[in-house]
Amino acid sequence: MDFRRLTYFLAIVDQGGFNRAAAALYVSQPSLSQAVQALERDLGSSLFHRTGRKVLLTEAGRALVPRAREALHALELARAAVGAVRELRGGRLEIAAMASPTIEPLSTVLQAFTERYPAVSISLRVALTREDVVETVRTGGCELGLLSTSSPLPVRDVVPHHVGDDRLVLITPIDGPFPPGRAVRAEQLAGHRLIVGQRGTGIRAYVDGLSARGIDVRIAVESEHRMAFLPLVLAGVGLAVVTQSWADLSERAGALVLDLEPASVQHNVLVSCKAQLTPAARAFLDIAVPAAHRDGL
Repeated sequence: MDFRRLTYFLAIVDQGGFNRAAAALYVSQPSLSQAVQALERDLGSSLFHRTGRKVLLTEAGRALVPRAREALHALELARAAVGAVRELRGGRLEIAAMASPTIEPLSTVLQAFTERYPAVSISLRVALTREDVVETVRTGGCELGLLSTSSPLPVRDVVPHHVGDDRLVLITPIDGPFPPGRAVRAEQLAGHRLIVGQRGTGIRAYVDGLSARGIDVRIAVESEHRMAFLPLVLAGVGLAVVTQSWADLSERAGALVLDLEPASVQHNVLVSCKAQLTPAARAFLDIAVPAAHRDGL
């Protein structure tokens, strides 16, 4: 089977349509359509329901997705093995990551990795929740994923690796309701407006936990866009609970960063697929995970 056609098929799935896929692949939309039609003829089944500009996977299309990913992954392994002798001289590594660990520890690991392997291209994919990260790695969308969690990670078909902890802090305007240099107790957040993320994140779980304890916190804004938190705090919209990795950026932007009591910790976990990793993914894992922690969290 033509691997190019499988690549085109998965691009349509991942991009959500023919036009976006054609743009991402730098091919014409008619060429893309012809390749998919040829693939459908090879398989003897339609892969997409075409309704105007929208495309939906048929049952056969859904069945092909994981197998197509496996086939292309095997091809990538073969190509990478040929190109990697003693050090990586090229290739591409895709990582699915939640917002907070993208700041740290991912930035530090990427700095070390790109210094050692400058020819390897890195692609970071946004994942909103830890479940999104695990599912992306489990289904072959990415070889590696980085997430934060405050509770044990239920894993299936992926391997977890602990890469550090990050405590939660409170960011407020510089003239906010709490004095600098003094930790804020959880019950002191009662009556204050908070900017929160969507359910499924550790930070949102902390805020929901306050409400469950009878602490009357009020949600001012719920946003999937973590980068919006700091501007909203500085604009006086509300306060935000974030991980310590945001502290330096917040302080440089003019916000006040305060400890929370009792302390609450988020665990940063790098997950890898159970299949054989490409050399780029293995090299990244070797840099990111201390040897003592490679058996998982």
